Amino acid sequence: MKALIFAAGLGTRLKPLTDTMPKALVPINGKPLLEHQILKMKKMGFDHLVINVHHFADQIIDFLSKNNNFGLKIDISDERNLLLETGGGVKKAASFFTDEKPFLIHNVDILSNIDLQSFYTENASKSLISLLVNQRKTSRYLLFNEEKRLVGWTNVQTGEVKSPFANLNVDQCKKYAFSGIQIFSPKVFPLMNTFGDRFSIVDFYLSVADKIEIRAVVDEKMQILDVGKVDSLKSAENLLTNL
Repeated sequence: MKALIFAAGLGTRLKPLTDTMPKALVPINGKPLLEHQILKMKKMGFDHLVINVHHFADQIIDFLSKNNNFGLKIDISDERNLLLETGGGVKKAASFFTDEKPFLIHNVDILSNIDLQSFYTENASKSLISLLVNQRKTSRYLLFNEEKRLVGWTNVQTGEVKSPFANLNVDQCKKYAFSGIQIFSPKVFPLMNTFGDRFSIVDFYLSVADKIEIRAVVDEKMQILDVGKVDSLKSAENLLTNL
């Protein structure tokens, strides 16, 4: 099984730590975030990883080299010249996923109790895109219909709504928070050809949701933490200790 790990971000919310290192190498319980993700994926049966890099890219590459890629096949999708955001990052990595087998996408700064192997094996063949979601409180939600197909997005604080479907009734939609964990079929890559180099994966999904099935996988037992701020590091330590 293959996976793409988003590790190219600037980590601005983790300053001052990220003034001297990439977010992916910020330590939690004595190990970098990236190491936690790699070891979990290895345990879950993922044997080929692609990691995108930009901010302090050389540090990540050196870290992987010193650890012999943790015994896995690891390729680097190099974004040092331009940070491509999530959608652009997936598009640039397309050359690593030419066998048409769906692959997992995972943010390096998302920690969870999710069984990634089960999530992948149970959902990879069900739709072209599967998004792991739950009903935790947030300001921005993905919108799904009764069949759990993606139909839009909303910011509940501002009232903004995005959807490819005209006259979408938000009140009739199911609202779920996106975990950043997803399964992506390479069959979708051609639909990215009309996009530039730099774009959001969520904006891409919203633009094609009327053309392909993008499905929610709901897990209300999910424990998940976005290690996005310095004050979340202690919570991250506690979560990893209790997993």
